[in-house]
Amino acid sequence: MVGFKGLFTKKTLFGLFLGQILSLFITSTGFSSSELARRGINAPTSQSLANYVLLAIVYGGVLISRRNGMKAKWYYYLLLGLVDVEANYLVVKAYQYTSLTSVMLLDCWSIPCVIILTWFFLKTKYRFKKIIGVVICVAGIVLVIFSDVHASDRSQSGSNPVKGDLLVIAGATLYAVCNVSEEFFTKTADQVELLAMLGLFGAIASGIQISVLEREELKSIHWSSGAVLPYAGFAAAMFLFYSGVPVLLKISGSTMLNLSLLTSDMWSVLIRIFVYREKVDWMYFVAFAAVAVGLVVYSVFDKEVDEPGGDELGKSMRFDEEADVAGRLSS
Repeated sequence: MVGFKGLFTKKTLFGLFLGQILSLFITSTGFSSSELARRGINAPTSQSLANYVLLAIVYGGVLISRRNGMKAKWYYYLLLGLVDVEANYLVVKAYQYTSLTSVMLLDCWSIPCVIILTWFFLKTKYRFKKIIGVVICVAGIVLVIFSDVHASDRSQSGSNPVKGDLLVIAGATLYAVCNVSEEFFTKTADQVELLAMLGLFGAIASGIQISVLEREELKSIHWSSGAVLPYAGFAAAMFLFYSGVPVLLKISGSTMLNLSLLTSDMWSVLIRIFVYREKVDWMYFVAFAAVAVGLVVYSVFDKEVDEPGGDELGKSMRFDEEADVAGRLSS
């Protein structure tokens, strides 16, 4: 068995710490979106526009100052930007129909999607025990949906909980596509290039979508301090989240990123209880337990993978994976 010190290396501890920081940013975006929806502001694409503009300005400026050529084709980033915009749109739109806690919990649907995509495209290996951990997490999702169906007559659950749940699941699926693509580009291209291009094409796609879908909605918004502060908070949290994601992807990969974000569910419950003063259905706590158990099962076995050959085997497996990804890009 691997010793305690072997499990908690500096790299592992940094990955865990960064994962929780990103989790807090996600919780902040959820709180901001829920607050805007509560005030009748329903412009999901407009919420994300400021984040993309910030990414394009900050990281685009750094990229231009380097004066280096692009390491990946621009149209790959264009497709990534389109998928990312729609993922954000669907999840933010869901806050109009379902509860904050449901959105946060159903986001973990991205985990099995990420596992399938990384296994198929990046050739990442997953053993049976790790899959068991993911299945337990997904069982928590089923409990959330079941709870929302039976609580649809409660005002705090949203106007149409089932519709909201489906929007979140669709958005989480697209998030999985984005996470795996970002892991690919992070390991084979450049983090600054990724964020700059994602910001550029995300801003363009958002601008077009706003002009088509949200033009009238923006005109009807009364921009008081109660509307501006959640909007600015959402943009700031999203910018910081996007800035940290490539770092964690390079350290731990897409699956661990999504598993780390599961703790945002716990923060969302505290917000729902203490800020909105809402009653939380008992099934949410059962779902939390399922998610926690699944995370522990996955994490424990994740460490066991390196046991047969020690640290050197773990390093070799990591280098082989990155070499394989680089080869797929060059081909």
